[in-house]
Amino acid sequence: MESTYQVSGMTCGHCVNSVSTELNALPGVSDVQVDLATGRVTVTSQNPLDADAVRAAVDEAGYDLVGA
Repeated sequence: MESTYQVSGMTCGHCVNSVSTELNALPGVSDVQVDLATGRVTVTSQNPLDADAVRAAVDEAGYDLVGA
C-alpha cells in the first residue's frame, strides 16, 4: 500500500535522510521515497498508516506534515 504525504521545511540531503529514517522506523513500513524538490514523500507499507504516527515521525525529524 502506498501513501503520499507533503512535508515542508526540507532543504537538503540531510533533511531527506532524517525524514526517511523516522518514517522507516514506523511498524509495517517497507520503503520511503522522498522528492526533495516537491516535498512529496511516498511511503510503502503493509497496512494503512495512522496519520498521527506519520505526523509524529515527521515532527521528530524536525519538519512539518502538510494537510494530513
